[in-house]
Amino acid sequence: MENAIIQSADQLMELVGLVILAGLIFTKISNIVKLPDVVLYILAGIILGPKLLNWINIDKYPVENQLILSFGAAYILYDGGREIDLKILNKVKLSVGMLSTVGVVISTAIVGLVAQRVFKIPMTYALLLGSVIASTDPSVLVPLFKKMNISTKLKQSIISESAFNDAAGAVVTFSLLSVILGGEFSLGDSMLTLVKSILGGLAIGAGIGYATHLLTDEKKKWGIFKEYATELVLVSVVGSYLISNHFGFSGFMAVFVMGMFCGNKKIFKFWIPEESFQSHLRFKEVLTVILRMMIFILLGTHLQFDALLSNLGSTLIVVGTLIFIARPVSVLACVLLDKKAEWTWKQIVYLMWVRETGVIPAALAGMLVTSGVTHSEIISSVTFATIMITLTFQASTAGILAHLLKLDVTK
Repeated sequence: MENAIIQSADQLMELVGLVILAGLIFTKISNIVKLPDVVLYILAGIILGPKLLNWINIDKYPVENQLILSFGAAYILYDGGREIDLKILNKVKLSVGMLSTVGVVISTAIVGLVAQRVFKIPMTYALLLGSVIASTDPSVLVPLFKKMNISTKLKQSIISESAFNDAAGAVVTFSLLSVILGGEFSLGDSMLTLVKSILGGLAIGAGIGYATHLLTDEKKKWGIFKEYATELVLVSVVGSYLISNHFGFSGFMAVFVMGMFCGNKKIFKFWIPEESFQSHLRFKEVLTVILRMMIFILLGTHLQFDALLSNLGSTLIVVGTLIFIARPVSVLACVLLDKKAEWTWKQIVYLMWVRETGVIPAALAGMLVTSGVTHSEIISSVTFATIMITLTFQASTAGILAHLLKLDVTK
């Protein structure tokens, strides 16, 4: 028994060490070849995975793999919530809210319908595939827009949508998974479960977020952990996720809402010592980089070459549907209703194009593979292809399109 525990601990350390080392090496390579780092992380996973070197195999690290994916997705969603500026969000809240919810459902439905036909799989699994790749990625978009000079409204709308739709995409995915595992489908029950999951996650995230900052506020008598904001936030992220999941709510929504509290301290009149604040920012940035490395490298190890190559044509059709049909339809259906936002046609075109897939879809696909869900190899392969294509094709042209549309100016 003791030997088994020691072996399991050694395996976890071995996995973490290998992934971080590979991540560092391929980060340097990405800087040299000028490709997005996540593309190189996936390549690193393929090299280290069972199809080539076989140094990392999810069959060998099932618990460790699930721990990294679950915690990584939760913490990155918390970080995504921090990027939301509530003052700017208030001006475009209808557009962002629609894109993050209705837009995700529309994309899921359109992609699911096409996937069901081209892969010839049951509709529930096709919709599951659609939900996994429906969301975009704040961890890719935030660094991208730091290098671009476009209007604050457009920038914040895209980043806010990506943060919100990550949570919504995760909720829809797990709701569909519950239907699949339960073997029955009831629209009323599914909608009730979805609403309960979202509202429950919102409530727990808001409650824990408020309590966390109350305990770290230097101006309030309850701020007994004001010097330990970083440590308490880490506990709060884990606690929000686990408590929400325990009650059948969305852990992802909970950590995202908690992140919004952290990113908008002044609005909520929270004040933590400057030293603790700067320490937390540095810790968050380093941990987020490491978790992104881990998730994308593990996604690369999950790749089933046989499934990808045997379904390459179908996969490209699905990815093309997502980019050229599902996304434009979703944007038009959602933003045209928001007269207050005063979107121009150039901004709408830009919203249609910028929709990079990243961390959360990668983590969701990895969880499905680890859990042995039927057709997960197809879902993982399509997710891999979507990430590679959107990051190399869309992210690399975002700046060019902004220039062509004359959006690269401060308004």
